[in-house]
Amino acid sequence: MNMDRYRECRLCPRECGVDRTGGKVGICRQTATCRISSAGPHFGEEPSFTGTQGSGTLFFSGCSCRCFFCQNYQISAGGMGWEVEPDELLHTVRSLAGSGVHNLNFVTPDHFWPHIQYLCRELKKEGLSIPTIFNCSGYERADLVEEYAASIDIFMPDFKFAQPRLAQECMGDSMYPEVALKALRKMVELKGFLDPWDPTGIQPAQRGVLVRHLILPDHVENSLEVLRLLRAEFGKLLPISVMSQFHPVPECAEKKYLCRAISREEHEKVRDLVCELGFQHVYLQEIPDTTDFLPDFSMEEPFEGNKKHRK
Repeated sequence: MNMDRYRECRLCPRECGVDRTGGKVGICRQTATCRISSAGPHFGEEPSFTGTQGSGTLFFSGCSCRCFFCQNYQISAGGMGWEVEPDELLHTVRSLAGSGVHNLNFVTPDHFWPHIQYLCRELKKEGLSIPTIFNCSGYERADLVEEYAASIDIFMPDFKFAQPRLAQECMGDSMYPEVALKALRKMVELKGFLDPWDPTGIQPAQRGVLVRHLILPDHVENSLEVLRLLRAEFGKLLPISVMSQFHPVPECAEKKYLCRAISREEHEKVRDLVCELGFQHVYLQEIPDTTDFLPDFSMEEPFEGNKKHRK
């Protein structure tokens, strides 16, 4: 496996230039040694990905986007996870693919892309044809998307912010809307929209793009701007997933910002605009009444909801 991409690292839009092979950490808070925090069938994704047997999900430690409110803060910022050598990672994923899951779902993969690229190449050599998912923050280098697309079947990016000021406050880069839109255009150009579109999950998706957006409390206008932007750029057939699961994490309390779940009124404003804009392929999450899919990565199974699905 070629480790050169980790030297003077420029795998994400921040292009921090750190030599991660020497043990230093990049803006993603990771060295060149791959670290994961969970690997197994996951039922917390949309039905297009979980189907009936779950999505074969690998959560990678670290993140280049660095939203302070991240629901996965224990691994994106908190350092939880364990080191895996490339061959060990390959063995883990090979076993996961053989367990009956519908796809291999790489969560926050960009800062470990050389490992994932190696993994995909080896699996292809072995004749494994299971779909692969690039499950990301949307904060990607557009010039790398074509490289991703050579190995990846499905892109599932977030589109978090349409407002530069909010992006600056939450993740430290006011350029997020421009960066994410440029990357998303390339993803759609190369892979098209999610196919097949079957919200029952009976026919899990095989390729294409679905865009996620998380509604933030007190920032419903950001969500409305995101929806208008996506509709104007990609039309009403773009598959979207509008999520209502925001839950304050410890840093929200420290910052005294985003300290509550979204309100029913905020949810209704977003729902109404989704309908008004005429989106045809939509997952619109209701406000959750449980925390079954709020993770605790200190546990062997981080998601209580996954345990219930296995019963």
